[in-house]
Amino acid sequence: MARGRASGYESQRELILAQAAALFARQGYAGTSMNEVAKASGISKPALYHYVRDKQELAATIAQEHVARLEAVVHDVGRLKLDPEPRLRELILRFVAEYAHAQDAHRVLTEDVRYLDAEERARVLGAERRVVDAFADAVAAVRPGASAAALDKPLAMLLFGMINWMFTWIKPEGRLSYDDMAPVVCDLFFGGVGAVQLSQSGRRAHSTIVA
Repeated sequence: MARGRASGYESQRELILAQAAALFARQGYAGTSMNEVAKASGISKPALYHYVRDKQELAATIAQEHVARLEAVVHDVGRLKLDPEPRLRELILRFVAEYAHAQDAHRVLTEDVRYLDAEERARVLGAERRVVDAFADAVAAVRPGASAAALDKPLAMLLFGMINWMFTWIKPEGRLSYDDMAPVVCDLFFGGVGAVQLSQSGRRAHSTIVA
């Protein structure tokens, strides 16, 4: 009979992932060793390999679980059946809140996916594209005509440009928090999206956006 996992396995695994994400975010994937991950997690290196196969699996798991949480946010908001503007506003607020508690994992997702093998990278990027597509759909619902003008996804990417990199300048000891800035992002986007001239975008209709 197969041996069951020891009590505390999942909590130890979560600790390992959190410590690895923090190290990758601070030192970079290439600059972090499995010895450092083991030490930060309070276990021996041999014990570490009971939880993960190698460093690449660590990065892949961190990225996959983070983007899976983002997809879950999209699905949760979808189930609310909100009107277009409240739907997009809720997506923005929830994404900013998610990023506030996952800064290290988000940095791994944005900077370390290139180190994954082709299959793992494709899996992560596929999930990212689904998230971007959901935002593009929400933008198009708020601004009819954006999709026909091939601006729904570019507008979504500009929105992500506001929220994806907040971790680079919002500091824990600073005057402004993620909670402070989330409604500002909403107001800034909704205040400006209506001013976009869709009729001028035809020459860009064939451009490609890759998440």
